[in-house]
Amino acid sequence: MIHVMAQWGQLGFQDGASPMMEQLIFFHDHALLILLLITTLVGYLTASFMLSSLTSRYILEQQTIETIWTILPAIILIFLALPSLRLLYLLDEVGMSCLLTIKATGNQWYWGYEYSDFKGMEFDSYMLPEDTLEAGQYRLLEVDRRMVVPTKTDVRMLITSNDVIHSWAVPSLGVKVDAIPGRLNQTSFMATNEGVFYGQCSEICGTNHSFMPITIEAINVDDFSQWVMLTTQED
Repeated sequence: MIHVMAQWGQLGFQDGASPMMEQLIFFHDHALLILLLITTLVGYLTASFMLSSLTSRYILEQQTIETIWTILPAIILIFLALPSLRLLYLLDEVGMSCLLTIKATGNQWYWGYEYSDFKGMEFDSYMLPEDTLEAGQYRLLEVDRRMVVPTKTDVRMLITSNDVIHSWAVPSLGVKVDAIPGRLNQTSFMATNEGVFYGQCSEICGTNHSFMPITIEAINVDDFSQWVMLTTQED
């Protein structure tokens, strides 16, 4: 089972573990390529004009070049705006195909989870103290009870808070939603492969803000069914 988390000295995004995160990474690479081309072109032209003996400080206007450098950036912005707007709409879209609904409630300083499709199935998820960690577990990221989801299944998340504003964020799944008291926000995601995915509260919510991690374990559907049966029996 893979563990997806940020690495020391990492410059890029975490590996995408959901279709939306993969699309976000593709858009990032697309925008970065365009910016690189623009920077190279502008740098080359600037150096050429500075070193050219044909440059004249007495030239007052040039309608052709002004028209070009007005229209060309507009075309480039279209190539950035269209995929960006498409992603924004896809991220906000929560379809009717979601087979599992989980409510995440932020508290100072832990997360509570309620599986709405299974009666009475709810639990709190606290960060494990450093002196209780076992080999292979990560400091400030491991919890006593993970949020377990099935792979290749649309999961709808309902997010709220009991006290102050929190933010439920899992970078590898492309999810970040504010948890606001008295308000219910929603999003959806689908884990494409089995693994453990880590996140943290991304809104400064008090002194222990950095000690309320999010740990999601994605398993296949058969194992998830067995986990649900065991969990409901324990509760």
